[in-house]
Amino acid sequence: MVLSPIVAGLLTLTLTPAAAVTPTAAPPRENAVVTWNAHAQTAIYEVARQAPYVAPRSFAMVHGAIYDAVNAIAGTPYEPYLIAPRAHRTDSADAAVASAAYTVLLDLFPAQSDALREQYDTALAAIPAGRSKAAGIAVGARTADAMLTARRGDGAFEPATWNISTEPGQWRPTPPALAADGAWVGDMKPFVIDSNTRFRTAGPPPLTTARYAADLNEVKAIGGATSTIRTADQTEAAIWWHDRRLTEWEIKRQVATRQHLNTLQAARFFAITEIANADSLIACFNEKKHWNFWRPITAVREAASDGNPQTTADPTWTPLLVTPPFPDYTSGHTCSTSTIMATMRAFFGRDDIPFSAYSADAGTTRSFTSFSSALNEVIEARTWGGVHFRSADVQGARIGTGVAAYVLRHAFRSRH
Repeated sequence: MVLSPIVAGLLTLTLTPAAAVTPTAAPPRENAVVTWNAHAQTAIYEVARQAPYVAPRSFAMVHGAIYDAVNAIAGTPYEPYLIAPRAHRTDSADAAVASAAYTVLLDLFPAQSDALREQYDTALAAIPAGRSKAAGIAVGARTADAMLTARRGDGAFEPATWNISTEPGQWRPTPPALAADGAWVGDMKPFVIDSNTRFRTAGPPPLTTARYAADLNEVKAIGGATSTIRTADQTEAAIWWHDRRLTEWEIKRQVATRQHLNTLQAARFFAITEIANADSLIACFNEKKHWNFWRPITAVREAASDGNPQTTADPTWTPLLVTPPFPDYTSGHTCSTSTIMATMRAFFGRDDIPFSAYSADAGTTRSFTSFSSALNEVIEARTWGGVHFRSADVQGARIGTGVAAYVLRHAFRSRH
């Protein structure tokens, strides 16, 4: 896949060398961090059905607590995220992982207590009884408590609202659901970045410009439900990337496993990617609230009101995909994916690590030869699906890469 100049530039940004990791030899058993990431997905999405813009907070809390516990047991070779409780190198890291993850998930989803307890008991049953196990459990409980305390009152799920408007260029709920959701995300307390507005952009192209006309005419032509120029592969890609059971979850576990990360490496890897991802969505949704830009379905149908002679209204136009319930600019999906791909590239110190993932929605598996090739495709796919203008996709990717670089400069650094 040929990389666009934009993506090539984004992922060649200089990220902290301290993030690069040399994989270890293949471990003899499944990594506890990877296992609990899968359990977290079950609780957060498969059961609780948290939306893609809500779930990152939950994943970040789970993996931040896991990281602090494992890092403490390893002698704190990296900066703690919140705390470094007293621990010994002989304490069970697997017990700490289970304890930290279970404690956070139980607090977030008390209605799932029976299923979570079964997963926890299964994990602990594989660890020999004794001081090491008990100490590991205690360390994990302490880092989980620190995380839960830090996130109380962080603005999650507050009754915030979008600025619904009928003015040209301004967002309003879109069919078929006419829903509005997620307005609180952009106001939530970040995990690492120092300000929700740090990555403010210059905004979407003004309605009367040629750039805006190009954006609208492109998504109108290729993103419509009945487009005659979108290829079968582009349609598949649009649906694959739109899958609410985010393929990035499977990708991260696959990469961590194939690169043979040990427990400490995996704990740090998931903490960086999940926490940076959460902050990326916060910055992105702050942009959405600030610019309040309309979605393609509204823009195409109401193009007669935009004052641009290069656009033409189509009152019946419908996108391939169902439009999410919040403003267009910037794209949350490209914010998120660019953050994940940039942190993985920095963590492993290379771009050319292949991976794949299956989407139940698309019924297909897509494979990539590098992190940048995946980012390149999602930027296109959101336009192919008719849910974003290109400018929203490109600026979202820039925000995500910027957040990744910031997190890697300010957190999880080596202490040696």
